[in-house]
Amino acid sequence: MVAQSQATHQHQQQRALLALIADGEWHSGEDLGAAFNVSRAAVWKQLQQLQAAGLSLESERGKGYRLSYPVQLLDAECIRGNLSAAAKALLSGLDIPFIIDSTNTRAMQLIEGNQASGEHCSGRAIFAEQQTAGRGRRGRNWVSPLASNIYCSLIWRFASGAAALSGLSLAVGVATVQALESLGYKGVELKWPNDLLWQGRKLGGILLEMSGDAAGPCDIVVGIGINVSMSQFVDKAGRDQDHYSHTVTDPAAIDQAWVDLLEAASAADISLNKNAIVSAMLNQLLPMLASFEQQGFSGSKAEWIKRDAFIGRDIVLQLGDKQLAGQYQGVDSDGALLINTSDGQQRFNGGEVSLRAS
Repeated sequence: MVAQSQATHQHQQQRALLALIADGEWHSGEDLGAAFNVSRAAVWKQLQQLQAAGLSLESERGKGYRLSYPVQLLDAECIRGNLSAAAKALLSGLDIPFIIDSTNTRAMQLIEGNQASGEHCSGRAIFAEQQTAGRGRRGRNWVSPLASNIYCSLIWRFASGAAALSGLSLAVGVATVQALESLGYKGVELKWPNDLLWQGRKLGGILLEMSGDAAGPCDIVVGIGINVSMSQFVDKAGRDQDHYSHTVTDPAAIDQAWVDLLEAASAADISLNKNAIVSAMLNQLLPMLASFEQQGFSGSKAEWIKRDAFIGRDIVLQLGDKQLAGQYQGVDSDGALLINTSDGQQRFNGGEVSLRAS
């Protein structure tokens, strides 16, 4: 507990320091030390910790220190200020730890703690600037450069059990794309069952986890990761740094083509605002979660079809160690994938199934 408290304090110091240099301008070690009433040596030690988390830092005698590129930090007040009345009513809590193992892991811990006291934390949102043990579907690592992406987990309690939640990950995808569209982003598509794409490259992903009774009341953790400005990290920081774990912070560890909102924003000629994106996500996701048990996936199906990246295309399904080729026919009313094969139309739900273009 003491070690955890010390780590939290250290992260708070790092965030405060990063907030001062986030503009990408030069800041002298003397000024930074004065801001925190510490020595220049202490400032340098904290800057080294930020480097270890994956940020690219420049130093020059007579000028001081600066980031190789400006960063945007999450701000709870800004996020709350842009929430709709409906989202404010549904949001029961907003946590923004600086560096965390995994927002989904933290959400599950909150659920377990509340279950012990007979309470629940439905409507709680957790966002972080970095995950040290983020994970995607099928146990993959989720690459997490500091302050470069959105790492989010939402907790929602459902009364009807898992059987009533078919297609929920698809509905989450629709709501997330609608949030981006509300800010002016164009051309974001969906790949079954849980990926966001832009120009054929991965922009984000969704991971749902359940706690509780699969046949009765249960809590669902909705995990969402969106690439925001990783391309800056690649362009400025490069891939030759030895002081960080590549599986955590280096986009070179991603095993597929990816893209970020910085590129999509440039194409749409809009400004990138991470706090506005988070607010827009909550404005769409919270009302959708509140109505999902009544509407099911049918309430989102038409919007999914509009944004389906693979409709009518020849695809290959990876089913464990087997493959199945066919023509993708979209999704059923419960979110199941439909594919025409030589043996007729077949349907598949989630699990160990992945889709790619033929």
